[in-house]
Amino acid sequence: MFVLVTNYLINMPSFVINEKCDGCKAQDKTACQYICPNDLMVLDKETNKAYNQAVDMCWECYSCVKICPNQAIEVRGYADFMPLGAVVQPLRSTDTIMWSVRFRNKQVKRFKFPIRTIPEGTLESNGGFSEGNADLKSQNLRTEPDSLGTDLFTK
Repeated sequence: MFVLVTNYLINMPSFVINEKCDGCKAQDKTACQYICPNDLMVLDKETNKAYNQAVDMCWECYSCVKICPNQAIEVRGYADFMPLGAVVQPLRSTDTIMWSVRFRNKQVKRFKFPIRTIPEGTLESNGGFSEGNADLKSQNLRTEPDSLGTDLFTK
């Protein structure tokens, strides 16, 4: 019981910065509504602003934060992830994502990572391994034994 109460109290849901949100130009569905895996983001038709309708159900997955074109959504980070009072904001481009961390003392650090390591559409199905057999009673996974990298199990 104590754990549930503790988890509830330290929930760090996403929140919308009203000054930055334009409701994705008043389309019928905003980008954050489209991407939220828990269907929590809602567009207020009167103000044309998005908001999280059930903050206690937010998974803090950062999907809405990453997709927002105006960087209008933030998630308060956990203390083990970043210091108290800091704000993290992702900035996406076509091939990279840069995470900006702004600390309470206004210092900003940026970390840039590739989104993809290969060109889109060039991924080989099954990782280039043969599909294996289709026997549902077999203990092997789809590309095994080839993908195991050993011939130990083929003898």
